[in-house]
Amino acid sequence: VQLQASGGGLVQAGGSLRLSCAASGSTGIIFRINAMGWYRQAPGKQRELVAKITSGSSTNYADSVRGRFTISRDNAKNTVYLHMNSLKPEDTAVYYCNADTNVYRYWGQGTLVTVSS
Repeated sequence: VQLQASGGGLVQAGGSLRLSCAASGSTGIIFRINAMGWYRQAPGKQRELVAKITSGSSTNYADSVRGRFTISRDNAKNTVYLHMNSLKPEDTAVYYCNADTNVYRYWGQGTLVTVSS
């Protein structure tokens, strides 16, 4: 599975961004993806879960983003989105999308989100 992330950039505090992550690869492996999500890693910190959505559209969020971020997916496009509102400087990080099957976790390249105060 290849994951192509896009949508990062520079935004002022209080602003919004939308990240996209498109999955591609063999149909058989795509079919086995049971969850996709977003993680982030700020300088000097460990990578942390931001949001995840299952194939059944169940979602979970980090406490720090709940109510501000929304994860969604377009199954026809094999794409997951992260809508980020009310951004804060502490949201600044490299954001990574991932896809989970029962046996493997795939990672996309990171996209940088910078929130200025």
